[in-house]
Amino acid sequence: MTASVADPSLADLTRAELGELLDGEPSYRLDQVWDGLYRQRRPLAELTNVPKGLRQAIGELLPPALKLVRAQTADRGKTRKYLWSLRDGHLVETVLMGYRNRTTLCISSQAGCAMACSFCATGQVGFDRNLSVGEIVEQVLGTLQHVPPAARGGAVNIVFMGMGEPFANYDAVWAAVERFHGDMGIGARHITVSTVGVIPGIVRLAAAALPVNLAVSLHAANDRLRDRIAPINRTYPLRDLARALADYRRSKRRRISLEWAMIDGVNDRDRDAAELAAYARPLAAHVNLIPLNPTPGYGHSPSPSGRIEHFASELESHGVKATVRVNRGTSIDAACGQLRADKLVSIQRGGRARRGARAQQER
Repeated sequence: MTASVADPSLADLTRAELGELLDGEPSYRLDQVWDGLYRQRRPLAELTNVPKGLRQAIGELLPPALKLVRAQTADRGKTRKYLWSLRDGHLVETVLMGYRNRTTLCISSQAGCAMACSFCATGQVGFDRNLSVGEIVEQVLGTLQHVPPAARGGAVNIVFMGMGEPFANYDAVWAAVERFHGDMGIGARHITVSTVGVIPGIVRLAAAALPVNLAVSLHAANDRLRDRIAPINRTYPLRDLARALADYRRSKRRRISLEWAMIDGVNDRDRDAAELAAYARPLAAHVNLIPLNPTPGYGHSPSPSGRIEHFASELESHGVKATVRVNRGTSIDAACGQLRADKLVSIQRGGRARRGARAQQER
């Protein structure tokens, strides 16, 4: 039994590739392993209808891509954040938010991010690399396997709103979407891909087969301000982005969401609301207003709650529907990149301390 791709995890393999790996085994073994992993969402070691020796052989050849480094809980166990280490030592995060009738998983598509959005903890740390299909899929499987049933709701929603820009890693992200939909049985309407405005990815998503949801991290509706908040706007300015979004809406007939981090004194004024409404209204887009989750590398604060409610009312007066999101997990650094950044700082401080101690000894 030999693997067909270099250093894969089990979740990196397609069903056909796993079938090749199991060549010589009874044909039903493929169904047992594949359905156990994805429909039942159980770890390989717990698939007791598969012989123990075969499970061990598969596990040794295709070990997991992720190792749990830290898990934290908040909101009486309803919010859980997981920090995973990849085989090369890079770190990624996943957040689970449990509600009465649903569970939402916020997953990462890259280790770090190159988009450099000013307020984002991930962007402040920088970009390491893209994640593989298996590294994306294992976040969902691993998180669901770690979470007790009492912390989950009913339907599982997956949002690519964790670390990284999904459209900068489009092929792996889309292969993971197909795995979630086709093999785990998660409907396309329960999967959301969020982008900071990478137009080629929006164009590809419009042509893709599954009608997944699209969210755009907008945060400003004039180019001068958005250039500062989201530098990708210099490459894909607002007018071009609006055209791509209009094409997407015509193609998919799906509502587009615009994400807006409410930043005190930066993008929460009445004129900001008027600009946002003028941008959102022709797209029939829904706006999600999200209080800024403060990060050490960004000097601004979240807008006061009263200001956020006023901003929402302003949008409504301009004919745009808006939802004010409640921050979850602030006590556990649940903004994407915060837990990873904290761990990296700890590692770096430890490294400096050890180097300093060695220098003192050498003197």
